[in-house]
Amino acid sequence: MLAVDNKVYYTLRVASAMCFIGHGAFGIITKQIWCNYFAVFGIGHNMAYHLMPVLGSVDILFGITLLAYPTRAVLLWLVAWGIITASLRPLSGEPFAEFIERAGNFGAPLTLLLVCGVSGKSFKEWFTSIKPGVITNEKNLATATMCLRVVVFLLLTGHGWLNLLDKKGIMGQYTSLGFSNPAKIALVVGVFEIVSAFLILIKPIRGILIVLLVWKVGTELFYPHWEVFEWIERGGSYGSILALLLLLPQSSRTTSDLPLNNHVPAV
Repeated sequence: MLAVDNKVYYTLRVASAMCFIGHGAFGIITKQIWCNYFAVFGIGHNMAYHLMPVLGSVDILFGITLLAYPTRAVLLWLVAWGIITASLRPLSGEPFAEFIERAGNFGAPLTLLLVCGVSGKSFKEWFTSIKPGVITNEKNLATATMCLRVVVFLLLTGHGWLNLLDKKGIMGQYTSLGFSNPAKIALVVGVFEIVSAFLILIKPIRGILIVLLVWKVGTELFYPHWEVFEWIERGGSYGSILALLLLLPQSSRTTSDLPLNNHVPAV
């Protein structure tokens, strides 16, 4: 048996909470583009603006719940809701890259579910608080590591793809930073991120992951509007990269390398 490092547990837990607290904040703010996503269900603008704060509040509530009392049931909901909300982007006419760029939103809670174990759990255990230092087996850790490799691959590929598509918002970021030729910068960034994505998928290397972590944490600060909420909402991206960085050495360790913290003899 392998004990999941507390750092991985807290990284994925906080990252997942950040996603939904940040996302919920935009519901409270009533972000205009959300009207497009409500329109997928035939909901008009007026009703959409009434529903945004409600859904935003629910997102924030689940994010806070994950911080205060994390359960497998909440994590499962966050995975499902993260996939649904990300899917609404291509369903509303946006590029498919918008969906995969948000892989961290559902990938972080999914990975935490995998490392904590979901197989054979009773109904009660789905609503029992998940504690740090949870015991899992080596197979679960290997599965979680592969899951994160795919998640990081998707989020980097998606963002790189959006750069190659000259997404208006990204072009605005580069222009606001003083670049005279934002399209050229977008091309360089797009190629860099997609190449990096394939490197992570094929063989993740600690040095590359560190560079990508710094890159994502830094570049997500440059949104022209609501910078703080945008940065918080993308916590799943940073958390997935950091968790993969932390899991890499663990996934290769054997049981003999780990302290038997859960087998302390009674005094």
